[in-house]
Amino acid sequence: MKIDRLIAITMYLLNRETVSASALAERFEVSKRTIQRDIEALNQSGIPIVSTFGSDGGYEIMDGFKLTKQIAGVDDYLNIIIALKGLSSAYDNEKINATLEKALATMQSSEQRVFIDFTVARENTQVNENLKMIEKAIYDENLLQIQYTNAEGAMTKRIVEPLALSYQWYAWYLFAYCTEKQDYRLFKLPRISECKPIDGSFSKKHENIEMLMKQESPDKRKWIHMKLLCKKEIRQQALEYLGKNIIETKENGDFIIENHAPFERMWFSLLLGFGNQVEVLEPEELKNMLKEKAEEILSNY
Repeated sequence: MKIDRLIAITMYLLNRETVSASALAERFEVSKRTIQRDIEALNQSGIPIVSTFGSDGGYEIMDGFKLTKQIAGVDDYLNIIIALKGLSSAYDNEKINATLEKALATMQSSEQRVFIDFTVARENTQVNENLKMIEKAIYDENLLQIQYTNAEGAMTKRIVEPLALSYQWYAWYLFAYCTEKQDYRLFKLPRISECKPIDGSFSKKHENIEMLMKQESPDKRKWIHMKLLCKKEIRQQALEYLGKNIIETKENGDFIIENHAPFERMWFSLLLGFGNQVEVLEPEELKNMLKEKAEEILSNY
């Protein structure tokens, strides 16, 4: 719709100095003549857009013009911008980027002092492609067929009714109704090797999805209670990666950390990476598994 494009052009120009007609035409997928007409319409509506000519020419909004902040204050908009920038760094979504443009238009760029960067969440190309496909399937209410590998390495094919996407525990998850299990499940996106929409309709209407997610989201992973003896030389690294609950400090400066954490494979690599600087005191199960991993590593050399 034209009105949506006019608003978007205004927001776009508010965050930039000079933008050429060709750049605007490419950005909004219209002709340069359409952009010229849109600029004329914006000028007539009271938006002070200045046209400049030459190789560096284009359109810009006069200095000092800002949209009125009628609903939210400066702090509110800063919080919105921080959240949107964090989300846009993790998720390539044009609607989110458009909303971010609108929020940025109300602020001076120098006002932001807190930054959140989740770009690591976009490093996996397949996850990014699946994100877009899953989002479309959610809004279109299309069934998905996925090939999923669980934490134990078992691979299965599932037909699911996709309901929501969630970024938690440092990864993207699909919340869906599994037609085989006839129950709700969380699927970790990096473990989905195949994903495609298929014909078929949802088996029922799913309501209160956020509440359903909270019921499913309680962490069903196995948790362990650990006690780790750490050398004083790695105090800072240990506090950063192993936990901050120091329950005892020895006379020589070594210390014991107590931690309650999910029993995941990452602990093997993390603890092995500290070498002889960290000793597992408890639990015995973790000590034995680390011994096995160390022996497996030795067998390679």
